[in-house]
Amino acid sequence: MNRSGSCLCGAVKFTAIDVSSEVHACHCTMCRRWSGGPGLAVNVAGLEFQQDEQLRLFASSDWAQRGFCQQCGTNLFYLLTEPPQYMVWMGALDDQSGLTLSGEIFVDEKPPGYEFAGDHQRMTGEEFLASLG
Repeated sequence: MNRSGSCLCGAVKFTAIDVSSEVHACHCTMCRRWSGGPGLAVNVAGLEFQQDEQLRLFASSDWAQRGFCQQCGTNLFYLLTEPPQYMVWMGALDDQSGLTLSGEIFVDEKPPGYEFAGDHQRMTGEEFLASLG
């Protein structure tokens, strides 16, 4: 299923292609610093931009970039660069219905101030990085 999305001010608009219904929470220090809390994202097959003049990329590591709106500061996506794989921040999607939390990563970096309920996979940073192969 495809879903439309945008930043807060509307300067960046996109269509997310083949959006997964599974939301993943990342508690790594970078995601928490970037978003002010855990990163909640869905995997998508790709992004098609209708407006992207204000889109900026930040290389947050040797293997990933983060996309955001230069005008309003909205965090939009995380992009693994090889092979390219987009994870769109759930809040950037216009329609968030039907999305379910299915896993958490970097739980060893999660601060003690919050806890997600439910029976889903929880992986430490080491376990998650090992799963990437």
